[in-house]
Amino acid sequence: MDHILQTENLSKSYGKFKALNNLTINVPKGAIYGMVGRNGAGKTTLIRIITGLNYPTSGSYSVFGVKDNDKNLLEVRRKIGAVVETPSLHPEMTAKDNLIQQTKALGISDEKLDDILKLVGLANTGKKKAKNFSLGMRQRLGIAFSLVGDPEFLVLDEPINGLDPQGIMEVREMILKLNREKGITILISSHILDELSRLATHYGFIEQGHVIKEMSAEELEKVSRRSVHLNVNDTKLLAEVLDGMGAEYRVYSPNEADIFTPIQVTPLVLALNEKNCFVNSMSEHHESLENYFMGLVGGARNV
Repeated sequence: MDHILQTENLSKSYGKFKALNNLTINVPKGAIYGMVGRNGAGKTTLIRIITGLNYPTSGSYSVFGVKDNDKNLLEVRRKIGAVVETPSLHPEMTAKDNLIQQTKALGISDEKLDDILKLVGLANTGKKKAKNFSLGMRQRLGIAFSLVGDPEFLVLDEPINGLDPQGIMEVREMILKLNREKGITILISSHILDELSRLATHYGFIEQGHVIKEMSAEELEKVSRRSVHLNVNDTKLLAEVLDGMGAEYRVYSPNEADIFTPIQVTPLVLALNEKNCFVNSMSEHHESLENYFMGLVGGARNV
């Protein structure tokens, strides 16, 4: 399998703190690779290193098969587009004028700008200034900036952070279009795991600067367990009953829990009633991406 990005025991330290700790990751060509990890797990540090905004303390990485110590790395990075932080837009300029400024800064032609604006859904903004764009439009314009150099590898750090449902849907459709129609390999870091699960073809689960598991979306689907999701008035009482039944379960909040052990509903409800624990709702589903991740690392939800 061809890989766009590979790292081997990549580490980055800030004093005694290890932001990356022997991280090894493999991003297949043509994939939408979702990085899943808690706050501070090292996702943004990795992105900053591979885009040349930072340097590793030890270990190595390669992009397009070119090692990080190769003299040709700078040239290869021209094939990478990235949105790492909030894009610096010219608020008084239109979308196209913003992109023209980007082409001038990079010293490249502006002949494909209309195509890029169409691709990101901003072709009909006309003379509307960027300061009057919605957050979703500004985010799409930021991604348009990253496409000016005609990249083969796109790196997105929290591309839907702060967007409303409409904005999230627009960015999602754009990302899928870039991948499926343009063949661009995409690396995404996002805290919105439900949305990430709608996009990713591959996952890397990161904890404390280290990749604990890599898998394809198909593999995740196979290992995701069926569960019964309960909403009750008190999960502490629910836990007492389930412990008595020897059931495997996971509590997410004072009112929500998943039961993974096959269990008869009627005896469970009767046992809960005896404890004054009442079921508000019950549904069967597959384990979510977030639940799978929390099953790997444990602890409270903070991803």
